[in-house]
Amino acid sequence: MAGQIRAVRSACSIDETVIVAGVTASVCWRRSSRARRVALRVDPQAGTIVITLPVRGSRRAGLALLRTHEEWVAERLSNLPTPIVMAAGNSIPVCGEPHLIEYDPAHRGRATIRDRRIRVSGQPEFHARRVRDALHILATERFTHLASMKAEQISQRPRQVKVKDTRSRWGSCTANGVLMFSWRLIMAPEFVQDYVIAHEVAHLRYMNHALPFWKLTEELTIYREEATNWLTSNGASLLRTA
Repeated sequence: MAGQIRAVRSACSIDETVIVAGVTASVCWRRSSRARRVALRVDPQAGTIVITLPVRGSRRAGLALLRTHEEWVAERLSNLPTPIVMAAGNSIPVCGEPHLIEYDPAHRGRATIRDRRIRVSGQPEFHARRVRDALHILATERFTHLASMKAEQISQRPRQVKVKDTRSRWGSCTANGVLMFSWRLIMAPEFVQDYVIAHEVAHLRYMNHALPFWKLTEELTIYREEATNWLTSNGASLLRTA
């Protein structure tokens, strides 16, 4: 589809652990009818090794490929960004700025985001979900507002603005004018959000990536190059949450 800014593909379930270059690592096994040979990759979101086998491929062949490329895999794993842990006492980025997650037993209702603090209550096992819910709400409010403002600049109106837990793209635009953004984008700096939203709003007029589309995008934001570079360097870190 033309109207998409891609992120990183999602993770699979963990099937076993192996030792790679002296370090314990998780392996996800997949079997695919489309695979012609054994394939190996590192999932940057989950921090796992993914081995894809053809229908008749053997686990032994998958492990042999892993051993052949053990140093490459170990290097990829060691270079993965540190997971963003949504627990009380930790700081997480909101609009690119660190926000402390603060447990407040007197706090009632959903988690709140204010003055670079995220106040949360309840049992610790529910804190991550409540923080994510608060970020999702903030993302919906902010992205809807920004998208509406930018669309108005070019005499367009999105049919709807949705915020979802997508991990394969930062934003998209359907042929009937529905804009979709990943809630994780709320953790990125504001200039990155500005670019992604401008990119998708431009698709309301041009459902392609031809020159007129890029000219319109750059009328809607001055951050194209800066934001693209930031996502290339840091985007994977927003996908590693716990």
